[in-house]
Amino acid sequence: MSGAVLILGGRSEIGVAVADRLVRRGNGKVILAARRSQDLDDQEAALLEAGADEVVRVEFDAARLDTHEALLRDLAEEHGPIGTAVISFGILGDQERAESEAAHAVDVVHIDYVAHVNVLTHLANLLREQGNGKIVVFSSVAGVRVRRANYVYGSAKAGLDGFANGLSDALVGSGVSLLIVRPGFVIGRMTTGMDPAPWSSTPDQVADATFKALHRGRRVVWVPGILRWVFAAMHYVPQPIWRRMPR
Repeated sequence: MSGAVLILGGRSEIGVAVADRLVRRGNGKVILAARRSQDLDDQEAALLEAGADEVVRVEFDAARLDTHEALLRDLAEEHGPIGTAVISFGILGDQERAESEAAHAVDVVHIDYVAHVNVLTHLANLLREQGNGKIVVFSSVAGVRVRRANYVYGSAKAGLDGFANGLSDALVGSGVSLLIVRPGFVIGRMTTGMDPAPWSSTPDQVADATFKALHRGRRVVWVPGILRWVFAAMHYVPQPIWRRMPR
């Protein structure tokens, strides 16, 4: 996995944990792209301790779609080919608020779907021109069958999962690959205060599964793996029961 590691969402626990695994296997340069990049001291220190030769911080605002293409091309020109790009930004949002405030619902969908579509399209074009590279996209089991309890977030992840699946097929033969990661409930900063769901995982467990899937050239990985079979069965749960399922 040669080339720089780019983390779009450089404050993400999962994104930084994936970068940690990559630098421990020989990727020397990591680019952390996030808002308030001056506040990424802890993330930079952790990656340098893991063995990174260099950690670069850049400003990245996922909501500003018009900045994505220029940022990616500037990074490739200044820091060389991008070997692995990890798309790890996103927001959970407040479901109750989103049901009464359309603007908040749109904010969630804008970040978790529209911004992903935009940056993934520009990134795929750039890596096609390189002739190689790997992309990691974090979907969610929340998008496999959307639940009433978190349907705004779930619908955005459903759209992202479908887009990433199609893009993965479009990249076949280009030298570029795309890995879709479908974790269940992840115990971390984003879910602080929430009761963990069955088959929950930690950022480190998601990162371990992601790294193994990258190494094996997988197209999709569920974390933990049992969720693949759980959600296959859940497709048959009657809708009156499904609508009462917790988030």
